[in-house]
Amino acid sequence: MTTTDAGAKTAAWTEFKPTAVLVLADGTVIEGKGLGATGACEAEVCFNTALTGYEEILTDPSYAGQIVTFTFPHIGNVGTNKEDIEDLTPANRAGAVGAIFKADITAPSSYRAAEHLDDWLKARGVIALAGVDTRALTVLIREKGMPNGVIAHDPDGNFDIPALTKRAAAWHGLLDLDLAKDVTSGQSSVWTEKPWVWNEGFDQQAAPEFHVVAIDYGIKRNILRLIAGLGAKVTIVPATATAEDVLAYKPDGIFLSNGPGDPAATGKYAVPAIQELIKTDIPVFGICLGHQMLALALGGDTKKMHQGHHGANHPVRDDTTGKVEIVSMNHGFAVDADSLPDGVEETHVSLFDGSNCGLRVTGKSIFSVQHHPEASPGPQDSHYLFRRFANLIRARQGLELLPERDQAA
Repeated sequence: MTTTDAGAKTAAWTEFKPTAVLVLADGTVIEGKGLGATGACEAEVCFNTALTGYEEILTDPSYAGQIVTFTFPHIGNVGTNKEDIEDLTPANRAGAVGAIFKADITAPSSYRAAEHLDDWLKARGVIALAGVDTRALTVLIREKGMPNGVIAHDPDGNFDIPALTKRAAAWHGLLDLDLAKDVTSGQSSVWTEKPWVWNEGFDQQAAPEFHVVAIDYGIKRNILRLIAGLGAKVTIVPATATAEDVLAYKPDGIFLSNGPGDPAATGKYAVPAIQELIKTDIPVFGICLGHQMLALALGGDTKKMHQGHHGANHPVRDDTTGKVEIVSMNHGFAVDADSLPDGVEETHVSLFDGSNCGLRVTGKSIFSVQHHPEASPGPQDSHYLFRRFANLIRARQGLELLPERDQAA
């Protein structure tokens, strides 16, 4: 304690010592409070504008190699649970390597919470930084693009800033980086879990009507649930599966999943397989990375985006119906619409920047979208795309078609 001239006791001045830092390749240093795992990790820094679903975001394999800045200020107040993870194998911890929050994590206040977010981050190996002006960081990313950086957490607050800056500047970034091989399944498996129902949990698909083979470049669980929920037996195969591997399962439909990294890098081994698969008459549906690699297989090109699209509030127009939907997005690369050859039609467009968000092949049952129509926890505007895929399969088998949208939609 210290004493004033009047003799009154006042609290001693305490200077806050940062226990975590984000160091960007250009030398920018952002200090704050460390949470989650300790250590340091280099990655690309992006921002996500979703108001909910932080657990799903952090466990989305498409975020491998990235640090997510949450623009919504209050993250962690509903805790975490085992039902909301999105990666197939939690032990592999495929997903974001770092997280940045405006406010400190509060105690969970949801009846579904099983664990405090900070404890969950520690167990998962995710380094987090709180007490940051995320608005300023978001503006920086918008103006300069997604930077390479190092996020570091040391409870004692000891950081070698010059060394971390050098480490951030030396990191190669996501361009030309194949990350699908790091997050894909190690072997084939069968998926039967259907979508979550409140107060009931997950049911199982016990009477499938058709068979879908899903190529796993970093697939999300809710994609598999929605496909299974529409009557499919789903067989998951690794990203490196050949066309012969896929066709050996005699699929009625083929799904190309989401995933992280540069599609051109993953495409070196995936595109030849996709090119063989699209020569068949089997319906094909791709999402995110699967969309980008389908475009490459058809003769198009992809490009790195300035700031990417990350959030659950992106407007997209479906030109096949004229409807506008609010969608979830997570991508730092995009299909160059001008590169699409004759016979390939652009079907969806971002109303934020006009970038390509979907395509289909004229006269064939082949289509894909850039956004995440399975978005868990939401929005659900694009769930109809799974019914569109199922109907392509059902039509070939003479089964009754499903309405693409509910009557209210």
